[in-house]
Amino acid sequence: MIPFNKPYLTGKEAHYMYDAVHTGKLSGNGKYTGLCHEFLKKKYGFGKCLLTTSCTDALEMAALLLDIKAGDEVIMPSYTFVSTANAFVLRGAHLVFVDSREDHPGMDEDKIEELITEKTKAIVPVHYAGVACDIDKIMTLATKYNLYVVEDAAQAIESFYTGKDGVKRALGSIGHLAAFSFHETKNIISGEGGMLAINDPQFMERAEILWEKGTNRSAFFRGEVDKYGWVDVGSSFLPSEIIAAFLWAQLENLQGIQEKRLEHWNQYYEGLNDWGAGKILDLPHIPEFATNNAHMFYLVCKEADQRDRIIEKLKEHKVHAVFHYLSLHKSPFYKDKHGDRTLEHADDYSECLLRLPLFYELKGEGIDRIINILKDAEL
Repeated sequence: MIPFNKPYLTGKEAHYMYDAVHTGKLSGNGKYTGLCHEFLKKKYGFGKCLLTTSCTDALEMAALLLDIKAGDEVIMPSYTFVSTANAFVLRGAHLVFVDSREDHPGMDEDKIEELITEKTKAIVPVHYAGVACDIDKIMTLATKYNLYVVEDAAQAIESFYTGKDGVKRALGSIGHLAAFSFHETKNIISGEGGMLAINDPQFMERAEILWEKGTNRSAFFRGEVDKYGWVDVGSSFLPSEIIAAFLWAQLENLQGIQEKRLEHWNQYYEGLNDWGAGKILDLPHIPEFATNNAHMFYLVCKEADQRDRIIEKLKEHKVHAVFHYLSLHKSPFYKDKHGDRTLEHADDYSECLLRLPLFYELKGEGIDRIINILKDAEL
């Protein structure tokens, strides 16, 4: 049996969690939280890092920081996970969905401007599969119309974007705010977990207050105020030291994890490219401005029936492959609020995209087996 995903343990998670327990500091914002913050900020150039209990929480913090209110409009792709949308719906926003690109499931950057109105407050690009949107185009629009950009970088740890200026920047370091996930299906994991990156200085102080349940507790412990109290809205967004300790073991091994995942991704691509790309089905496309962090390997089938046949054929051979998102603009919750705009590419990906197993401990012979099953199938 080849599962779709298997969480990878480096071997140090339990040791660091044991250490956290015996320091007597189990609640958040302790030793291991600090180690993770410093590592991520230094490596990727984020303005400020705050670990969260999930990427969902990071997105909800972003919506609070932007002071999203009823009547505000937020532009985002339809082809994304529901957390991207929920964070802003919870604050009363009206969602304006953008279609996907023809060559990639990410949002079509050239279709954003026509959707901007006087009510638009933010654009939320999702770096699908860890592959960058054309963030220069998005930031240019944000500057032109005085909008905020929140990068949904849930899948984008160790992914980069090269702009028109030739500078290579980490995804999540470019928008005003960015949200990451460390869910067990991601490259770097803590079971559940996430992070908010704050790149615009105007949000840094308030972000810490929201993170600490609406109090200035962090400033108190740094000796910046003589007592702390309730100064703003907020919630319990920060994770415990147990989660941070687990994450630290993963971050220490980030390079090795990434090398192995890229090796698997390249084996899939090289094994399937000559056989199927553009003929039987389509393989992932990486734009010139983007890098590949090997978060996932997917196929884009020619039709929904073909995808169903592939899933069944792999299942017969005890290989678990899955489809991914359903277009949010057609969801039971939002279809009546969306209007009648057709988002053809988002619908195509909903019906035709298929994810193959990809995880650290997947063996090369397992990938070869999957490739051969696909080649032998009557598609």
